[in-house]
Amino acid sequence: MKVVIVMPAYNAATTLPGTVAEIPENVVDEIIVVDDYSRDSTIEVAEQLGLKTIRHPHNVGYGGNQKTCYMEALRDGADVVIMLHPDGQYDPQIIPRLIAPIQAGQADIVLGSRFLRPGGARAGNMPVWKMIGNRFLTTIENMVFKQSLSEYHTGYRAYSRHFLETVPFLRNANGFVFDTQILAQASAFGFDIHEVPVETRYFSDASSVGLLTSITYGLGTLGVCGLYLLHKARIHRPSLFMP
Repeated sequence: MKVVIVMPAYNAATTLPGTVAEIPENVVDEIIVVDDYSRDSTIEVAEQLGLKTIRHPHNVGYGGNQKTCYMEALRDGADVVIMLHPDGQYDPQIIPRLIAPIQAGQADIVLGSRFLRPGGARAGNMPVWKMIGNRFLTTIENMVFKQSLSEYHTGYRAYSRHFLETVPFLRNANGFVFDTQILAQASAFGFDIHEVPVETRYFSDASSVGLLTSITYGLGTLGVCGLYLLHKARIHRPSLFMP
């Protein structure tokens, strides 16, 4: 299987080299950095590291960046696509464990969960208010999507080619709620979602979403849950959940 890492990047010049250096050898076939019109030298640093680079001519947002990432990986023949943030917040060393269920044909989507191991999120210095919001939304989503996941809001994920060719992710939002929508699509299309534990690292150079953006994201997540319920009840058929 061809394994491709995609990195949706924005102002990641200082953290990108360290993140790439931690990626295990002989596991990944290609690394693609999609720069969402950064204001720093992210694209130059990525090119110096010898990575495949794409630069948006203007900022399209986190979800829009992911769309470019996945389309480019599929064009390059990826069988397994890993989304790894270039800010160093997630540990690249667990990549073999993250992709193993997909390589074994046991899963089409695997999440790196910060909550699967008790106390893991707090040990990585996740702010308390983020933990509370994460727990609240995850509880609601488990009830709506009929899952039993420890976390929906990780940015560390692996997808199979089959998954990305099945769910209509190009219809998703260009903002942060993209991550919720694609997991809702996984449930709507009957995909099993697997998890592996991952350590998170909150530090000054790691990208962090502020309170206002987090509230907007939370409301958007609840909106996706509402649409999903309408879809399952056959009251409304959102394009998000249609083949």
